[in-house]
Amino acid sequence: RRRVLEASQQLTEVINSETGAESPEPSGDAEPADEEESAWHCLWVDKFTPRRYMELLSDDYTNRCLLKWLKLWDTVVFGKEKAVKKAKPSTEAHGPFKQPKEQQNKWKTKVQLTEEILEAELDQHNRPKYKVALLCGPPGLGKTTLAHVIAKHVGYNAVEMNASDDRSPEVFKTRIEAATQMKSVLGANEKPNCLIIDEIDGAPAASINMLLNIIHHKDAEGEAVAGGGRRRRREGGLLLRPIICICNDQ
Repeated sequence: RRRVLEASQQLTEVINSETGAESPEPSGDAEPADEEESAWHCLWVDKFTPRRYMELLSDDYTNRCLLKWLKLWDTVVFGKEKAVKKAKPSTEAHGPFKQPKEQQNKWKTKVQLTEEILEAELDQHNRPKYKVALLCGPPGLGKTTLAHVIAKHVGYNAVEMNASDDRSPEVFKTRIEAATQMKSVLGANEKPNCLIIDEIDGAPAASINMLLNIIHHKDAEGEAVAGGGRRRRREGGLLLRPIICICNDQ
């Protein structure tokens, strides 16, 4: 480990000298030395990891789709009204020459079709049609980084959990409900949570069924029968927070 750290330090000095960075002057304070030492111990994947949306190097189409889907939750999470697009005047001017709907869909790009699917009407609880996003791909593709950066970009507090660690369905359900129904009380700026479930392909079938029950849970208002209301209240409420799942094998 000492030899690796020394080699890393030498390589960093070579890079700094090539880029024209001046070496700091020695001083009596120990704080600059501590900062340099902590920088040497920092992994490059952590030092140069994307912090903002524009710094992402992943597929732009995937980034836009996930960002657009996450923005659909603004109505129920932040209380924002859904933006209504205005019709272009050029389409109204050429009314008699409009093409059939089938021919219009034929020439639409993949991006346009996906945006129309994502812009579908919200349900009765102002939630998007699809409650969960699934990011799949080989390791090292940047799936977890993409989820964290976009969640922070939209205004959420990213809460990550590993599905393969919690083998018990009860613990799995408790952690999901805690992340999606409870809000953090730490800090002055409270942000709603966005749950990121990593390695969802390693979770047992019972945990997957538990997640599906939470997703498809419907409002029991007006449907509760005598003696059943208390049981339904214990089951929890509606899913009002977005969930992003990550897997390697779809």
